[in-house]
Amino acid sequence: MADESAKGILGRLPPLPRPALNNSVIGMEQAYRQRKGLPLLSDADIEALKAGQPMAWEVGGGAPATPVAAAPAPPAATPVAATPVAAAAASGNISAEVAGWVAKGNKWSKSTIAAEQARRLRKELPALNDFEIAALLGEAPAAAAPVAAAPVAAAPVAAAPVAASANISAEVAGWVAQGKKWSKSTIAAEQARRGRKGLPALNDSEVAALLGEPAATAPAAAAPVAAAAAPRAAAPAMASSAAASVARSGESTTYVGTPAVGTSKAAAAGGVASIGPEDNEINRARRRLVWATVAAFLTAWLLAFFRFFLPRTLFEPATSFKIGYPEEYGLGVDTKFQQKYRIWVDRTPDRIFVIYARCTHLGCTPDWKPSENKFKCPCHGSGYDSEGVNFEGPAPRPMDRAHIETSPDGQILVDVSRLYQWPKGQPSQFNDDGAFLRA
Repeated sequence: MADESAKGILGRLPPLPRPALNNSVIGMEQAYRQRKGLPLLSDADIEALKAGQPMAWEVGGGAPATPVAAAPAPPAATPVAATPVAAAAASGNISAEVAGWVAKGNKWSKSTIAAEQARRLRKELPALNDFEIAALLGEAPAAAAPVAAAPVAAAPVAAAPVAASANISAEVAGWVAQGKKWSKSTIAAEQARRGRKGLPALNDSEVAALLGEPAATAPAAAAPVAAAAAPRAAAPAMASSAAASVARSGESTTYVGTPAVGTSKAAAAGGVASIGPEDNEINRARRRLVWATVAAFLTAWLLAFFRFFLPRTLFEPATSFKIGYPEEYGLGVDTKFQQKYRIWVDRTPDRIFVIYARCTHLGCTPDWKPSENKFKCPCHGSGYDSEGVNFEGPAPRPMDRAHIETSPDGQILVDVSRLYQWPKGQPSQFNDDGAFLRA
């Protein structure tokens, strides 16, 4: 970098004197420096570029006063933004692996951090804490110590010392000493791993220490973390309390195996609330209604499918029926069976016959006009006399007469399936046997 003062130091920035640069040009310069592994522009440099002024390390002629490579400095002191990260790493809040990722200058997105958390959960590794997430996102950690902090041996405020107690194992004390605050989902995954491996489950004190919560039996004066690293005496597992029972149960422990990505099991295993309707009585009633509707539809469809194979039967009125005794009818036309059987009973001084109420023109049902003593078709005006013989309108012939006879019980038996006609220009069938009864 010492050999390329124009490109290595300035990157793609124009030499002095230069105009004021906007945010897009400065952003492109930062991306170029990140790809090439060059030192990134600090906040003071960016403000100078926006104002069109020389940067702090520039000389009035635009060339660097001394090559950058000639002034070696530790990586933690090069960018201004890396100072909180270095302090957090020194205090134990950031692991060496995460510190290496941050030193590369790659700013992570939230989706990348979520994928890393899922990978750590699958591999049964401790999850990223708040300091590590803030460092990877390029944000200043909320509890980060100032640059001029105490030596590394002094524990930060966020990492509360764990009370020396036989209830906390050396392994858990080591995890707590690293300053990593565990989530409930990570503790549940650890409990599941211990259950599979046949190891003792985490007790209440260990769960509280990993969650960063004060233990119920912790003394007022906090002891150093190193005091909690004493080996735990072999003893039977402690009775489960409310906190431990919460950590040892749930979707993440009951689901065996790796959950499929995008499912509610994966969300629960990752400590994310499952998205879905609330399981209450209203939603259960709605589900029952939906399933009942689906079942009714499928049942109706199945019945219609089987009905397709059954024969179609047309139920029509009987063609043979009784209409009473001859003595019940007087002279003239009786229309009481017109609606039920479509017939008129006509009695003359010497005979009784039945007229089938159908116009011979187009099949309409004529009306009996007692005042005019005739049948009148309402469709096209065909007229018939009292015996059903046409005399006006387009009707080509008289109306038909039904077969009539006396039944064994003395009633009149009519059969409309056997009709007697008088075709135009042909002999009449009205005098045939069965066309009338003698009065």
